[in-house]
This record gives sequence, structure tokens and C-alpha cells, in this order.
Amino acid sequence: MTLTRRQNEVLHYLRQRREAGLDAPTLDELCDAMGTQSRGSMHKHVSALVERGFVKPNDGRRRGVLLAHTSEDDTVPVLGDIAAGAPLTSVEIDDRVTVPPSMRRSKQTYAIRVRGDSMRDAGILDGDLAIINPVDKVRDGSIVAVLIDNQEVTLKELARDGDFVELRPANPNYPTRRYSAERVAIQGVLSGILRDY
Repeated sequence: MTLTRRQNEVLHYLRQRREAGLDAPTLDELCDAMGTQSRGSMHKHVSALVERGFVKPNDGRRRGVLLAHTSEDDTVPVLGDIAAGAPLTSVEIDDRVTVPPSMRRSKQTYAIRVRGDSMRDAGILDGDLAIINPVDKVRDGSIVAVLIDNQEVTLKELARDGDFVELRPANPNYPTRRYSAERVAIQGVLSGILRDY
């Protein structure tokens, strides 16, 4: 189960209120803070957060939007952009994002924003946040974040062929790229996608 960008914004706002020592907001206050007039839309976001265990009802009292837990362990760093097209240079941390426990497989899990459409047929679109888990072993056919020549990062399906590595797109408009194994360092395996709707 994934969280949308809006749901992450709601969680971030709730954490900020709590850190400032403020009471949990009402749904109306939450709408005001998020700049929306649609209580129905906000209720859907809150309900999705309740369903995923990030938020809980406040026992029927007036202030009904409480964090279920607020640990930094719920978030992972966003490490900039990754190419789903031609490789890009990686950039430093620019944010943190809340990720469901099923996607966080280690303390080193991180998110990286997808740029390009070379993985579209695998359901990975431009603007998505790819959740990456560093691992020791990777199976062929896994979608991985890789560092090429210690300079460029890209997200592709991995296939090994002897002393070579193939990075395969999921879009027929892009070619498979082939590198000698020593030129490619696997940074982690894709465990999920966060998307803003």
C-alpha cells in the first residue's frame, strides 16, 4: 500500500503541529492548513492514513486527526532524481517522505524521484518516487537503481550476461544498455512507488 504526495503532506503537517505542542487539528483546520475547501477530499486522505495505520481517530472527540505514531523511522530520505531514460547525475538529500512499513526493508531505504518514461510499461512514471532498498544480492529481472561509472544513476531491469550487465528499459522506445560488470554498481532494488494523483 502506498501513500500519495498529499497524504505525505498531511502527515508532515500533523508532525509539525505535534512538535510545536499544538492540539491535533479538526478536519476543518486540516483543510485550511492544506489549502483545500473540499472536506470530502480531505476525509478520503485521512481515511487512507487511518487504514494504513499512520493516523487514528481521537475517540469521537472534536479533534479527530491524531498521529498513530510519529517516529522518524516512518520516513526515508529523498535523494534527488533518478533517470528512467538517459542516466542522470545523483543529487543530495532534499526531503524526507513517509513510507509504509512494507516498503522499508532496512534503515538504509531511501526514495528517489523518477525522471523520464523508460520504465512506463512496468508502471513507473515520470515524477514517481521510487523506494529503493539496498541489498547484498540481486536476482536477474529485478528493477534496480544503478550507478554507472561512479557518475550516473538510472533505474532499469537488471540482466547479467557473463562479465556484462544489461540494463533493460520497460518501454520499446529505449534501447537496452550493456556495460562491463565493473562499470555498474547496484545501489538497491525497487520495493515500491509513491505517486501523486
